[in-house]
Amino acid sequence: MMGRSLTLPTLLGVALLIGLAASAPWLKFVFTIALAKGLAVLGILLLLRAGQVSFGHALYVAVGAYTVAFARPTVGDVLLLLPLAVGAATIVGLLVGLFVARYRDIFFGMLNLAFSMVFYSLLEKLYAYTRGTDGIRVIPPTIAGLAFERVSYEWVMLGLSLALAVGLGFLARIFLASPLGQALPAIKARETRLEFAGISAKRVLLVSYVASAALAGLGGGIIAMTTLHVTPLLAYWTHSGELVFIAILGGGGAVLGPFLGAAVFELVRVYAAAAFPDAWQMILGAVLLGIILFASRGLWGIYEDLTTRRAARP
Repeated sequence: MMGRSLTLPTLLGVALLIGLAASAPWLKFVFTIALAKGLAVLGILLLLRAGQVSFGHALYVAVGAYTVAFARPTVGDVLLLLPLAVGAATIVGLLVGLFVARYRDIFFGMLNLAFSMVFYSLLEKLYAYTRGTDGIRVIPPTIAGLAFERVSYEWVMLGLSLALAVGLGFLARIFLASPLGQALPAIKARETRLEFAGISAKRVLLVSYVASAALAGLGGGIIAMTTLHVTPLLAYWTHSGELVFIAILGGGGAVLGPFLGAAVFELVRVYAAAAFPDAWQMILGAVLLGIILFASRGLWGIYEDLTTRRAARP
């Protein structure tokens, strides 16, 4: 039942996204960035199932993006650059996770923020390698050995991001339904009972943390190859705040929530910034406040409520 309930929204979402991108070419860029951020937020969703919030997950987005920027002069293809971005973020996630997985709640969130800000400072100070706040320009890579013009390149990146989002969303749903994934809510509710059952809560959280870092690194790699420019702001605390914002906006009830939230977030930001350039942050804040007050389960929760009511009608 759950598979069928998610398949139809997924197909409709894919069709709508492609249709909008075809009707308004500039939306290809917006939707590709939204899908990349959705992948990072999908990783945060795994942690939210355990009741933990990372306020520094932009660290792994930046690791993935800078890995692409550093590797691009010697590695020229997207199909090689993306695995490198994921691998680098996974290694950093494992090293950080071995430390932060021992903590819970606000300590967990703030330690992640601290690591992210340390990395941000390094990116700013090591100008000889990172070009500081000027950032690094990324030369458009080839895709499967083929070089594309700008418009074709944007379409291919959108298609690749969409395929990764659908495939990894499906794998994330399988993971959450697995025994390991089912143990995540127990960390939030009854961690001591989980330990008594012979399951290490620290190990469960560490596995999920490393997986979330890998997803964020993948999102960062896509962002680097879409914007073709990376700066230390990718690791700044405001970017981590955006990811948490998107997680709340989309809702954690299903793996589609992060992508729905990311798409709405990017669209609202683009239109708000164009219509109200001096007040778009206030508009985003009002949207988040409205979601918290009137739809605590996010946009996906609204969708579930509407479908439930429709099914209950005679």
